[in-house]
Amino acid sequence: MKKTILLTVIAALMLGLAACTPATSSAVATTDNTRTLSVSGTGQAFLTPDIARISIGVRTEDSSAASALTSNNKRAASIQKTLTDFGVDPKDIQTSNFSIYQSDKRDLDSNVVSTNYTVSNTVNVTVRDLETFGELLDTLVRSGANNISNIQFDVDDQTAALASARDAAIKHAYEQAEAIAAAAGVSLGDVQTITFYDPVPVQTRNAPVAEMAANASVPIQSGETSVSVTVNVVYQIK
Repeated sequence: MKKTILLTVIAALMLGLAACTPATSSAVATTDNTRTLSVSGTGQAFLTPDIARISIGVRTEDSSAASALTSNNKRAASIQKTLTDFGVDPKDIQTSNFSIYQSDKRDLDSNVVSTNYTVSNTVNVTVRDLETFGELLDTLVRSGANNISNIQFDVDDQTAALASARDAAIKHAYEQAEAIAAAAGVSLGDVQTITFYDPVPVQTRNAPVAEMAANASVPIQSGETSVSVTVNVVYQIK
């Protein structure tokens, strides 16, 4: 009888301990056996430029900082008037650099050191009338510009061209995936992921000032530009 009571007590204690123990759960790990095929596609769209971006600079030197600045301001004002006369909107003109610095020069014959001051003023300009672009460049040089660089032809609104290039890139990726899948004896399933890369920038042209000054009107050919898009597409294969 005592043995029966003892066993009953032990059983009760065990049940109590079990009730105090936190509940746990277990999950069976599953492995994703989805097979995939990754391909890259490129698409290109061609455009005719309708704007040009250009950097126009004035650099003046003088033994007097005030004189160098006065001369620079006079040329800058003349350049501003030229841009206005050619219909360039003030919002398309932005100062990108203005500096005044001192430099010492030694005369090799007399060994005398002289101090010069250099003033530099550069503006970035967007030109929207390409028909008169060559004439504008020539007039700018005559107005006092002595540093013209970074001529870039571009398209103001590339929305349609980018959409066309993306469509072509997706189509190119699909065609490659179809060909590879057929060669491997499998078929394409759903698209798993698509990665899109920013379009590649367009061309840049530079025009030396000396060449501009030698021509009555600078010959400028905007040519044809293009935008290129790349996509990576991952397909499920069955």
